[in-house]
This record gives sequence, structure tokens and C-alpha cells, in this order.
Amino acid sequence: MNRIVDLIKKQPIWIFVLVCIVFFSVSSPYFFDLNNFSNILVQASTIGLIALGMTFVMINGNIDLSVGATVALAASLAVGLQSELGIIGAVAVGLMSGIMIGALNGIIAWKTGVDAFIVTLGAMIGVRGLVFIYTDEQSFYAYDLAYSDFGASEIFSIPVLALIFILLTIVAHLILKYTIHGRNVFAVGGNRVAAKEAGIRVGPHMLINFILVGFLAALSGILLSTQMGASTPNLGRNYELWTITAVVLGGTRLTGGFGSIIGTLGGVLAIAILRNGMNLLQVPSFYVLIILGSILIIVLFIDKRFAEQQGQGVGA
Repeated sequence: MNRIVDLIKKQPIWIFVLVCIVFFSVSSPYFFDLNNFSNILVQASTIGLIALGMTFVMINGNIDLSVGATVALAASLAVGLQSELGIIGAVAVGLMSGIMIGALNGIIAWKTGVDAFIVTLGAMIGVRGLVFIYTDEQSFYAYDLAYSDFGASEIFSIPVLALIFILLTIVAHLILKYTIHGRNVFAVGGNRVAAKEAGIRVGPHMLINFILVGFLAALSGILLSTQMGASTPNLGRNYELWTITAVVLGGTRLTGGFGSIIGTLGGVLAIAILRNGMNLLQVPSFYVLIILGSILIIVLFIDKRFAEQQGQGVGA
């Protein structure tokens, strides 16, 4: 019980998740249906996979705005190349595209010293342009039913997409909390100069995290295309905003040095539950945007106040 109380104190987003669950369970008789919970997990997996990688990048003190465009490129390649390379070959190319975009972002930010916000903003625009060129602004459809069947498959009545998200969440949590790389993530984000003086190779370390988020964005796009049985050039639009919102709601600071996978999971579920519950109540989707935007501003305000109090405490 004490551990649960400590978790809530450290991760207040879980209070919001609990409030949403209680509210929507009372408001809608369909919310607690097992199929609905499966839908929530599947919906959460798309943004959630990207959010796992974004957590590493943001704790590092960076940000990646190109993830939405990476989703579209990976999905388009994975679907569009199936006739030439087969499903496995096309998926491999799609995943490699995410790795290459992440590596390019990381190398440019590392070698030039340009802020990652600017680097990935340029990548977001450029990659989205590549998607439109490659697809000729047309949607691609998977003609092999095995591809779309994977997106609808289940293991022990649990959607495979949800299982993949859950397993990778556990892996990401273990890496961040119990490995040298995880400790270095916090060290670099907390004080980059001190981390460098401590012997951490900051540039290569940041590069790994950009590759990680690029890979996970590509994986998210491919899994989403298996669910749809298709890809569109507009796929993943605004995903970078949803992802960053989920990570920040989970307690990761924009300035770096603080955050957790457990908090990010709470942020992802908060968004998924809110959107699902509002849909069950037939509330127009733009109200969700208003609510999430308001919550995000409040969270950022509280975080800023908390950081100022810490600064004053250190100064005293």
C-alpha cells in the first residue's frame, strides 16, 4: 500500500487516470467492457511506442519533432514495397528508415551543436515531403491479407499490438532504471557539462537515443498500417504533439534530467482513456483537445514553479 502511495506522489498523472476511469465507468455502461479495454490498449500503443523513445530523448534535454513524419514514411515503405520485397523485406526497410532518420537527427545535433528542436523540425518537414513524393500523394493498400491479419490478431484474447506495447514498455523501464545507459540519460539531461567531465561520451549517447525514438516511431507506423491494412501520406500527422503531450503529462521535464517510463505510461493511458471515454459519451473530439491543452498548461505551470522552488532551495 505504501508503494502505491509513493507512486501516486511521484507520478500524479495516475490520479488523473484513476479519476477518468471512475468517471467514465459511471457515465457509460460500455466503458468497463473487456473489448473496450482492449481498444484502449491498442489505441494507446500507437502513441505509446513513440512516447517510450521520446522519454529517453526528452530526459536527455532534447526533443524530436520528426516522429510523425517517420511514422508515415515507415508505413508507406512497409506497405508499398511488399510486391517487390515481400512482407518481411518491406517491413525491414520501413524499420531501417526510422533508424536512419534518427541517426541523421542525432549526428547533425551532435556534430553541429544545433539545437535538436531546429534539427528535427527540419527533418519533420523534409521527411513529410519525401513521403508525398514517394506515394505521389496516394494511399497504399496491403494486398497480402497476412499483413492486415497481423494487426487484428490476438494472443490469449489480448491484441498483439497491445502486447508489443506492454512488453516494450517493460523493457524500456528496465533499461532506463537499471542500466548504465539509463543512468547516463539522467546525467546528460541534468548537467551536460558535468556529464562530459565525468567521462560520458555525450554525443554518441544522444545519438543512440535519437536512433531509439526513430526506430520506435517506424515500428509504430508499421503496426498502425497493419491495423488499417493500408498507409496514407498524412499518417502520423500531429503525432509529435500527442507524443510530447503524453511524455510531459507523465512528468518528464522539457529541460531534461527528470522523468520515467512509468510516468509516460500514465500520460499515454490518460490520453487514450480520455479520448475513448469522450467517444463513448458522444462528445465532439475537439473538446478532448481543449481539455488536454488545459491540463498540459497546468502541468507545465506546476513544473515551472517546482523547478523555481528547487532553484531557490539550492541557492539558499
